[in-house]
Formats: sequence, structure tokens, C-alpha cells
Amino acid sequence: MRNFFLLLFSASLCLNAQNGFNYPKTKKAVQTDDYFGTKIEDPYRWLEDDNSAETKVWVEEENKLTYSYLDKIPYRDKIKKRLTEIWNFSKATPPFKKGDRFFWYKNDGLQNQSVLYSQKDTCCDKGEILLDPNTLSTDGTVSLSGISISKNGQFLAYGISKAGSDWVEIHVMDISKKTDLPDVIKWVKFSGMAWKANGFYYSRYDEPKGGKTFTGKNEYHKVFFHVVGTTQDKDQLVYEDKDHPNFNFSADVSHDERFLILSTTESTSGNRLMVKDLSKGAGEFVVINETFQFDFDVIENVGSNLYVKTNFGAPKYKLIKIDINKPRGADWRDVIPESADLLESITFSNHKILGNYLRDVSSHLLLFGLDGKFEKEIPLPELCKLNELHAEKPLKFFTYSVVQFTSPAKNYYYDFATGLSTQIFKPQIDFKTDDYVTKQVFFNSKDGTKIPMFITHKKDLVLTGNTPCFVYGYGGFNISITPGFSSSMAFFLEAGGIYAVINMRGGGEYGEQWHKDGTKCSKQNVFDDFIYGCNWLVENKYTSHDKMAIHGRSNGGLLIGAVMTEQPEIAKVALPTVGVLDMLRFHKFTIGRAWSVDYGNSETKAEFECLIKYSPLHNIKKIKYPATMVLTGDHDDRVVPAHSFKFAATLQENAQGENPALIRIDVNAGHGAGKPTAKQIDEFGDMWAFVFYNLGMNY
Repeated sequence: MRNFFLLLFSASLCLNAQNGFNYPKTKKAVQTDDYFGTKIEDPYRWLEDDNSAETKVWVEEENKLTYSYLDKIPYRDKIKKRLTEIWNFSKATPPFKKGDRFFWYKNDGLQNQSVLYSQKDTCCDKGEILLDPNTLSTDGTVSLSGISISKNGQFLAYGISKAGSDWVEIHVMDISKKTDLPDVIKWVKFSGMAWKANGFYYSRYDEPKGGKTFTGKNEYHKVFFHVVGTTQDKDQLVYEDKDHPNFNFSADVSHDERFLILSTTESTSGNRLMVKDLSKGAGEFVVINETFQFDFDVIENVGSNLYVKTNFGAPKYKLIKIDINKPRGADWRDVIPESADLLESITFSNHKILGNYLRDVSSHLLLFGLDGKFEKEIPLPELCKLNELHAEKPLKFFTYSVVQFTSPAKNYYYDFATGLSTQIFKPQIDFKTDDYVTKQVFFNSKDGTKIPMFITHKKDLVLTGNTPCFVYGYGGFNISITPGFSSSMAFFLEAGGIYAVINMRGGGEYGEQWHKDGTKCSKQNVFDDFIYGCNWLVENKYTSHDKMAIHGRSNGGLLIGAVMTEQPEIAKVALPTVGVLDMLRFHKFTIGRAWSVDYGNSETKAEFECLIKYSPLHNIKKIKYPATMVLTGDHDDRVVPAHSFKFAATLQENAQGENPALIRIDVNAGHGAGKPTAKQIDEFGDMWAFVFYNLGMNY
């Protein structure tokens, strides 16, 4: 990067001397980019080089300052102790069946990674350990990143991720012997493992070059087929597109292993769909959909008929039937038409169809016949999330879990013979779940759109307008933020706080239009929704702006960065975490270009003019900001840490007043997936210590 610098100099960022912060010296460079005649300075671009010695020294100095600040908070260790106590309860996923075995994950409480268990024939009292990822590293930073079990239950393909990276290495186990085979597949990313007989399909990139493992663009995705017992160099190339380096490919196989299903994407929504009938040998793919305008997800097949969930002509999704011999749209038939509620997922079970719907951001489970005729609703609690559901077309049962803001996930077994659900797992937690309540409210955003918000607190809360409140949001990529339990949030609730979750536009809570209304040059709607939600909490005396902390991760980190730079008085504390904060250059790293459908792209004039208005990095001014702790991981190869590095350096240069502007950089950690329990407790403990201290809370 030095070749791009015209002038290097060091500048001591002791700009807030009045508040006692002596920020590390951060070198600046004259780096000017021209966007359609607008000159944009980028003096901290050198921090984009995560491998440079200078960046590593900067990270060490920033962490030294942050931890020296946190070390002085008197109740920090006490917070972590109580967090550990709440966290320490047994957790288990609902079991699923393959071949003659049941499989499930279990965590005894404080294990860094959950353990994969298996039990033959019956389900699921104790079982035996099949794969314990805690044995793969001494610090828990090697995690499982997806598993796939062959249809006959003989083989387990499992991916492992190191230090939270998106890069995955696939291994294969003989399940009956519980021994690993020699098979090792490297440089896999954004891939499933789809079995066909004694092999599986997967997707990968070429090996990164030039030290850009964690920052380089991910281009030329390819689909391969691996036969168990062979080396990776023998894998068959199944599909590639040399003319479109930014396309990503996902291969799946129908449950009867008759059809190979190939989905092509160029962004985070919309896909092309092709299908090959494997029973006919080396035939050609049949094209189902050629554009990226809509989503098509093959759920099941009955003979030559494919059952596909789609938002084609149905923004809240529907289920259609496509005869592979008549693949064009004129021959498609609706099985379950679009309804007023969002069809979140579809599963086949006992030769029937289960539809998982969101109604005002809460789950409802409906049962249909194969002809799409409604049969009944399977009861779920109020304001809940159907967290997991495991079923297969021929099985006469399915398992599922349900979670709420006030209670961790419980597992159930539904028996079609009785038509009843039986609870098969209930966690025992050191938290009085019955003492808390969740309510859902609706408020009007800036343009009058009705926005939902969940509010959780102690049942005996008195509205004084002075209660500490923690507000969370995401608002992007068609992702719905639904009810969920967090040991970390349970700690804050127990301490007397209020937890609020705002369901802004940009998410998927009400379908594709809701999503689109928070994208590209409509992205400001997302920030307005969040700001108006925070103001509603104050106006209705739940809290005050001086008692409010705001938090978001990834795209939610962008949300917090944008909100705090647009409305710095909105909250006392801001926690932008692993956020997309440089909206002009996000597309230049790893998989960032795929986000352009949601964000737009600075290489297009009209979209640049929208992005520059809210890009958090480019809207920092010399004013007072909330007490801010930016959080990121040094191995984050989803949203590269340069976003957080440059934002923190610029904030430290400009922030006025007494509030701290710190960055906590988790070493040997990524975007968040697979983060070991010990690191999570440490991160949340530091986060709560920072929040409590700056909100004036005692513990």
C-alpha cells in the first residue's frame, strides 16, 4: 500500500486531553480518491493491510489503551463471574435422523464448542460422542462449520473453521468406527456438502495468493464432486463460469438423490436455478430460472415434480410445483399460495408439508397436505421463534425447538400418530425466567411506516424514564430478527435493564418489499426506523437518551455507526460491532461485492451520492459522540477489520468532550461464528463493564 501514499507522517491523537485519553499515535497519509468529481480523503488506508508490521503495532497499542480503561472498572470481574454462572447450563439441539441413527449437538454449559452426539435406533437419552471439536485446539478457536451425513448414515462430512474464519477445511469420518478417513479438502468457503452415494458436492475457491488470505477478493467459485477415499486433486470439476468471477455456486441433492440442484448467486438475494436428473447419467442441466430477480429454493421432489419455495410473484413467498419435464413458468403450479404472513421456511414430513410462518415477527407452524390443503396449526408459545425443525418426507415424526426472549430453547418431538408434541429437553438455567415479560409494540417511523419492536424487562418494572436500556437492531439482507434468548442479555435484564429489539426495514420480517424499502438509496429508512424507535422508548418513559446504549453486529454495526454519526445525542453508549463502516470500499474485500444489491456501489454515480451521505467513516465530525467501543476480530474475513480500524482512528482524531472512543480487537477471532464460549464471556463481560460504567450503573 505504500506506493499509493504521497506523504507519510505521524500525528499524535491526544486530541481529548481534557478527558485524560492519550490515544495511540496513528500515522496518516495523503490519499485522495476521485468519485465522479468529488475528492475523498482516506488517510488511514494503510490500516487495510492486516499483515503489515505497522498495523499489528497499532492493534497492540489500541488494545493496550482499551484494556487499561476496562481494567479500572471496579466491577468488571464481578460481571464476568455472574455472566459465567448464567451461561453455565446444559444446551442441546433437537435430534435428527439419518439411516438408523439420531444425531444432535450438546453443550454441558461452558464447553467452548458444542459436541456432536449420536445414538443408534432410539432417541435420545445419553448417546455417545461422535465428534468433539474441543479436542481440535487448546483454546477452543477451532469450530465445526457445518456437517453433512450420507443418506445411509455411514459417513460424516464435517467442516472445521480456525479462529472464526470463513475458510473451511472438510474432513470425512466413518461413523460406525468413529475414525477419520484420510480425506482433507481445503479452500472451501460458502459451501454445503451434498451427498450422492459415496461422495458429495461442495464449492471452493482457488488458493489465495500473495498473503491476501483474509482480505483478498473471493472470485471464481467452483463446484466439485469428491469421492470418499480419494485425494482432493482427484475431485471432479462439476461447474464453473470463467466469464463471471463474482458468481457463487451452491450444489444440493434431492433427498432421493435423483436430482442435482445448482443455485447461482451474485449477491445476498435472488438466484439462478438449474437442475440435472442424475438418474439419466451425464445429462445437461435444465434451466428453471435465468435471472437474479427472485429467490428459488428446491425443498423436495415427488417423482419428476419439484416443490420450490419462491418469492416470484409473491413477496411473502409461496410454494410452487415444477415438473422437470415442463420447466418453464407457464407450467408452474401453486401448491401453497402467498398469504398475509411471511412463509419463512417449508419442510416435508410424513408425506405432508410443514409451513413455518412469521406473523408480526413471531413463529406459527402450519400443517398442509401434499396438495397444499391446510389441515391444522401446531401450537407454539406467544412471541416465539421456531428455532430449528428437523424432518424428512417419509418419517412419521419431526423434532423442533422453540425459543423466547425470556427463556432458552426447549426441544420437542411431534408424533403424527397422536398429533401431539412432547417436550424432550428443557434447559435448567440460573435465571428466573418467570420474573420477566416480553411485549411487542408498534410505532410510526419518520415516513409514517408502522415498525414493530420487542421490549423485555422485569414484570414489576415502573416506568420512570430513567431505566437503563439496551437497544439492538440489524435491518438488512432480508434477515428477520426474531425472538431469541441470550445469556448475556439475561445478565442485563437481571441487573434491572430493559432490552429492546427494533425490526427495521431492510430485514425480512414482512417479505421482499420490506427488505427493498431498506436497501440502496432507501437505506436511510433503516436508520430512521431505529432513531424513531429509540425516541419512542424515551417518549413513553421506558428510558432516557442518557440511559441508553445501542448495539448492532455486522450490517447492524453499520446501523450503529450511521445512527451515532447522524444523531450523536441519541444514546449515551454506542457499540458498533464487526461493522461495515467504509461504504465506499466494502466491495473491494473478500465477499463484500455481494452486498452491493443491498447497499449499492460507489462505482456508480447515483449510488455513490447516496452512500457518501451516511457512510459512518466519512461522516465523523469534530463533535461530541456517545461513549463508543468499537468491537472487531483480527481474523474477520467477512467484514474485514479495516472497517473498524479506520473508523476508530478517525473517531479518536475528531471526537470532542469527555466520552471515550475505544476499539477492542479480539485476537485470533473472526466475524463471530464459532467463537468459543470463553471468548464470548470475555467479550460480553467487557462490553457490559463499558456499558454499566458509562450509563452510571453499579454492580
